[in-house]
Amino acid sequence: MSLLISLPVHTYCQNIPDGVINAIKTGNSKELAKYFNSNIDLVILDKEGVYSKVQAELILKDFFSNNVVNTTDGFKKNHEGSKDANKFIIGTLYTHKGQFRVYFYMKTVNGSFNIHQFKIEDDNN
Repeated sequence: MSLLISLPVHTYCQNIPDGVINAIKTGNSKELAKYFNSNIDLVILDKEGVYSKVQAELILKDFFSNNVVNTTDGFKKNHEGSKDANKFIIGTLYTHKGQFRVYFYMKTVNGSFNIHQFKIEDDNN
């Protein structure tokens, strides 16, 4: 009986892969794209749409080359939540040009997390 109860709990309590956070902290679009769903709802400042994994990686690569991540602060998680087997994180990305609010939403697909939504908004006051 405990086996039946522990399996769903384990699935729901799964953590966001460290590779996702590390890719954001280092501005590594190629590494981050490994976690993208085949199509992703992407908002990067003034670019908004549903893009393929490859297109989204190129848009992020452009963003990170124009907004180099500050190696001291990088990325800080401000809030993390979940519903069922899905998770989201809201955080602050620190770059040499200022701060950005980052939001991403992940769904579990075939036992692993895939990013379905990813947003970067200007957070400079």
